Amino acid sequence: MAESSTSALLQGTVLDLASDVVSALRSGDHARAGGTAPPPPGGASEALARAAVRVLGADTLLPSVLLRLPPDPARLALFEQAVTAHPPSADAAPGVVWGHWAMTRTLRRLGRSADGHDGGPDREPDAGWLADATWQSLTHQLAVLAPLALPGEDCAVARAARRRPVDVARGFVRAVRRRDWRQAAGAGRWLTLLDGVPDTLGLAAGLDFVRLMGGDDPRVALQLEAARLLHVPAGVPR
Repeated sequence: MAESSTSALLQGTVLDLASDVVSALRSGDHARAGGTAPPPPGGASEALARAAVRVLGADTLLPSVLLRLPPDPARLALFEQAVTAHPPSADAAPGVVWGHWAMTRTLRRLGRSADGHDGGPDREPDAGWLADATWQSLTHQLAVLAPLALPGEDCAVARAARRRPVDVARGFVRAVRRRDWRQAAGAGRWLTLLDGVPDTLGLAAGLDFVRLMGGDDPRVALQLEAARLLHVPAGVPR
C-alpha cells in the first residue's frame, strides 16, 4: 500500500512539473519558467521532486532551451541534483543512458555541467541499438527520447530519426490508432523536425487530433507545445 501511495505521489508530481513547463512554453513568461516552487532541501519531498525531474528528464528545463528564459535557480539546482544523484547503472537500458545524456546536454547548453563546473566532455552513448530497430520500436524509443528533438541537435538519436522519416510517420499513425497519445505526441514532435515526412500523413491535422484527444494530459501537452515552437515543415501551423 505504501509503495502504491508513493507511486501515485510521484505520478502527480511529474504531472505538476509538466504543467509548469507547459505554462512557461505557452506564455513565454519568465516567472512561469520556475512554476511550482521546488521543495525545501532535505526530506522525502525533495527526493520525490528529484525523482519527478528524472522522469520528465531534460524537458524539465525546456523553456530555458527553446525560449532562452533564464532557469529558475531553485529548479536548476534540483535538476543538477537529479543528474548527479542518479547516474545510470552499468547495465541500464540504452534509453535510460540516453535520457541521462540528454539531461547533461541540457546543463551544458545552459553553461553548466553534471559536476557543477563549466565545460567538460560531451561524449555520446552508443546508439547502435537503433540501427536495426523495427519502425514500431524506433517510434517508441524516439517518443521516450523526445527531449532530444530540438532544433540543431546533431546526436546519434537525432540522426537515426532523420534517416527514417517514413518509419516515424508510420509509428505516429500507429500510436494514434492505439490511442497512445503520449507516444503520438512524442513522435509528432520529432516529425516537425524531419525532412521527407510524407505529405499524405496530414501531420497538422494529426497533431490537432492528438491535442483534442490527449491534450488534458500535461505530458502530452508538453510535447505538443514543443512541436508548436520548433521549426516545422510547410503545412504545419505554429
